[in-house]
Amino acid sequence: MNPPKTDARRHHDPAVRGFASDNYAGAHPEVLAAVALANGGHQVAYGEDDYTANLQKIIRSHFGATAEAFPVFNGTGANVVALQAVTDRWGAVICAESAHINVDEGGAPERMGGLKLLTVPTPDGKLTPELIDRQAYGWDDEHRAMPQVVSITQSTELGTLYTPDEIRDICDHAHAHGMKVHLDGSRIANAAASLDVPMRTFTNAVGVDILSLGGTKNGALFGEAVVVLNQDAVRHMKHLRKLSMQLASKMRFVSVQLEALLAKDLWLRNARHSNGMAQRLAEGVRSVHGVEILHPVQANAVFARLPHDVSERLQKRYRFYFWDEAAGDVRWMCSFDTTEDDVDGFLAALKEEMAHH
Repeated sequence: MNPPKTDARRHHDPAVRGFASDNYAGAHPEVLAAVALANGGHQVAYGEDDYTANLQKIIRSHFGATAEAFPVFNGTGANVVALQAVTDRWGAVICAESAHINVDEGGAPERMGGLKLLTVPTPDGKLTPELIDRQAYGWDDEHRAMPQVVSITQSTELGTLYTPDEIRDICDHAHAHGMKVHLDGSRIANAAASLDVPMRTFTNAVGVDILSLGGTKNGALFGEAVVVLNQDAVRHMKHLRKLSMQLASKMRFVSVQLEALLAKDLWLRNARHSNGMAQRLAEGVRSVHGVEILHPVQANAVFARLPHDVSERLQKRYRFYFWDEAAGDVRWMCSFDTTEDDVDGFLAALKEEMAHH
């Protein structure tokens, strides 16, 4: 069958890739094929379709018999809906100062979710029971927002990983204080691939109550899901999703993407590849005099410090972002479609610019 005709035109060079974000990557061909497969005919709207029903079976195969998925449009929406579901109106969320919900969501948890974020500085993006205790107090103080949730990210915003035991310690500590635990898993696949364990090993198996499950950064066109792991901890998810403008009418096209990723091993293949490209990049960077890698490279991110003028010249050749421009810190992200040639070309450019410096 010939491909359908379209009046759309390509406006970019598909051979150009950079290291700015795994959100820059397109959709994996198997995901696009799944979207096309789900097209045609009529399916009941707002999640009552066959694809969303099948997604529940797949989610339970990963996270246990009581897990329930609520597909949403994006990661910020997943986080805001999830956190609302485990807090009262007077509730607060303890998180790392570097957490995405604090730094990169435009104040959405606070402005749209009505939540107070209680942040804690961390050297590596990871919380510990001791760090949590810096904000875990004042439950009976009406003058202070009540700490009700601990939110952690796996892998973290600094590309580091929690071990399953570290998450268990956090969950045990939070639950002992009557708090719930939310895990922002926008890059959960990268964490599972690096740890070489199933996703359940560091989520429901160790006490996480609710999860934001990422898809977009790992090959989806769009779409994430809130996964309720502890049904006793969560209230009114359906209503909160609608109220937060995260209920897709044609939800089959979100659900089928997550099915394509999770039904077999596409999610793991993609994550292993992007992690592997980050390791290749880090190994090459370590041989470049004058460039310092700042954090352990445990997922698909490399954080580095180098002269500011070198970064500015290099950015004209490859897209990437400053992380802390004053300090000269940058972030290089690898994606499911990053190639060895991409990495080697970038390393060659880095060496050239450092030599000029």
